[in-house]
Amino acid sequence: MHVIETQNLYKEYTQKFSKQKVNALNDFTFNVEQGEIFGLLGPNGAGKTTLIKILLAITFPTNGSAKLFGTDVKNHKAKTKVGYLPENHKFPSYLTGEQVLKYYGQLSGMSAGTDMNKRIDEMLGMMNLTQWRNTKIKKYSKGMMQKLGLAQSMLSDPDLIFLDEPTDGVDPIGRKEIRDILAQIKSRGKTIFLNSHLLSEVEMICDRVAILNKGDLIKEGNVDDLTKAENIFAIHTVDTLTMDVKQKVLAIDGNAGIGEKEINTEAGIDKLNGIIDSLRSNGVKIQTVNQKTSTLEELFINVIKKDNTN
Repeated sequence: MHVIETQNLYKEYTQKFSKQKVNALNDFTFNVEQGEIFGLLGPNGAGKTTLIKILLAITFPTNGSAKLFGTDVKNHKAKTKVGYLPENHKFPSYLTGEQVLKYYGQLSGMSAGTDMNKRIDEMLGMMNLTQWRNTKIKKYSKGMMQKLGLAQSMLSDPDLIFLDEPTDGVDPIGRKEIRDILAQIKSRGKTIFLNSHLLSEVEMICDRVAILNKGDLIKEGNVDDLTKAENIFAIHTVDTLTMDVKQKVLAIDGNAGIGEKEINTEAGIDKLNGIIDSLRSNGVKIQTVNQKTSTLEELFINVIKKDNTN
């Protein structure tokens, strides 16, 4: 099921003083499936915030369509199953953590009473904030504020949660706690739409990602598939490679990188198997054969650089 669906989405702004037209999104089409954590990546000005605002019906597209759970985002009913944690969120500092959740729970349409109190207890427990429930949030740390914001976004038990920089300014221990919470939410069949500039965090938690640049969707896919370096393999051997064996490997792939016990080749599957066959026929024991990968950050930088030169 498509939890989020856009079709040929286009958004044009007019600059206030120059009256110049600016394309924030160009023919943007993508889907997010139920039960996945989807990461939205892009440099500043790529169109990420515009896309989120359109999906939340804070602003509207110039052309194209956007749907949540099969319902047009312009229909307020589309948002009844949605939770949202904005970047740099602000809560009234004179409220306690429990009071914040009660206030936002009622804003989201929850009725005050036993059910909401039970849900608040559950959220505070999940975020390890129970002992701070009666403390005014002006005394909360950055990490505690992020977890309270996350609790707010989940309070009404939404099926889709938008998170804008949920680990921003949080220390490594806090980021690990938030990742574990997101994994727990996903295990319940919830869908998470994550916007973050911390690509290492995105790589660890997301199932799929989309990369935006200058309003264009330039890359989309499964994180593992995107970070695999196509046809680049490393062969590690138990035995030290002799000069004779090295020469035979180079006869198969003249560009192979060869060390004492390692061979790197970009020659493709057929030549990879030829090298393996040659090693075995010469009595060389193979320890591992791995397809090399790049980090999501390396992929992101390379994709953006390539797109900017086109």
